[in-house]
Amino acid sequence: MTPLKNDIFIKTLLKQPVDRTPVWMMRQAGRYLPEYREIRAKAGSFLNLCTNPELACEVTLQPLERFDFDAAILFSDILTIPDAMGLGLYFSEGEGPKFKNPIKTASDIDKLPIPDPDIDLRYVVDAVSLIRKNLQGRVPLIGFSGSPWTLATYMVEGGSSKSFQKVKGLMYEQPKLMHKMLNKLAQSVASYLNAQIEAGAQAVMVFDTWGGMLSTEDYNEFSLNYAKQVRSLLKTNIDGQEVPTIFFTKGGGLWLEDMAEAGYSALGLDWQTDIAIARARVGDKVALQGNMDPISLYASPESIRKKVATILQKYGNGSGHVFNLGHGILPDVNPEHVKAMVDAVHEFSPQYHLK
Repeated sequence: MTPLKNDIFIKTLLKQPVDRTPVWMMRQAGRYLPEYREIRAKAGSFLNLCTNPELACEVTLQPLERFDFDAAILFSDILTIPDAMGLGLYFSEGEGPKFKNPIKTASDIDKLPIPDPDIDLRYVVDAVSLIRKNLQGRVPLIGFSGSPWTLATYMVEGGSSKSFQKVKGLMYEQPKLMHKMLNKLAQSVASYLNAQIEAGAQAVMVFDTWGGMLSTEDYNEFSLNYAKQVRSLLKTNIDGQEVPTIFFTKGGGLWLEDMAEAGYSALGLDWQTDIAIARARVGDKVALQGNMDPISLYASPESIRKKVATILQKYGNGSGHVFNLGHGILPDVNPEHVKAMVDAVHEFSPQYHLK
């Protein structure tokens, strides 16, 4: 395939020297862009958009036409695996994702298949291949999956939740059953990410959106344990090149030291974690990705520039920092404010990479 013209994102994740800090943004292909909304309307539904490789490719590339991002991320959804397991994913307007067949019994867990990505998730694999081809080496492509724990929360709750009563109830009352489901999910996630890597993803990210809802001992047992299992199953050496891996637990700032031992190249940070303290805690074990508050993009461009400068200054000198938001961009942010953030990273970061 075409060699990378801009590889600072990859080099940074591997803590190799670069001349500036790379920047990309979670949900960078999404509803804040009018051109995305046009394609979404054309597709007829969010799921139609996700399952059409040509349209998924088009929206993946859209933000790169507007902003000088250093990576593209596959346009998809974290719930593709449960859908491929037969749970029947659908989206209700204003309510988020839901499942027609949520997990309710032990037999439901027994019957869960481990999807074959080349068959059951072919549309994602095809999208990765198409995006990589169309990028023509411009920037690296990030593949991703939800973490086993996060996928389990949606599968048991039947959708989004505030209390996580059902999934925590299963975890506390029938831990062996919970482990059985999480083990199947870890195998599924690893297989899915390996298929994305084989199709052309040059880095992969595991989103543990709901790990922060757990106590420390439960996080280690039911979330981090399975993120480690996923990492151990990933095939990240491709033709002698290392494919970097990122693990992000929203609300996971308490457990950075444990997360740094999980085998990933980098850890994502939400905005509640001070990046200077995080760097001091993890040392040279991993790169760090983050961590501007997504709400700060509603502020003026000048305020955004100051926020960017503060985060860069707190991380300090040297490689190992990928600038990003602490979570995904919100739908009604002004795209010009995104440009202010990206331009500020490009302007302010070179001083921290002087040789």
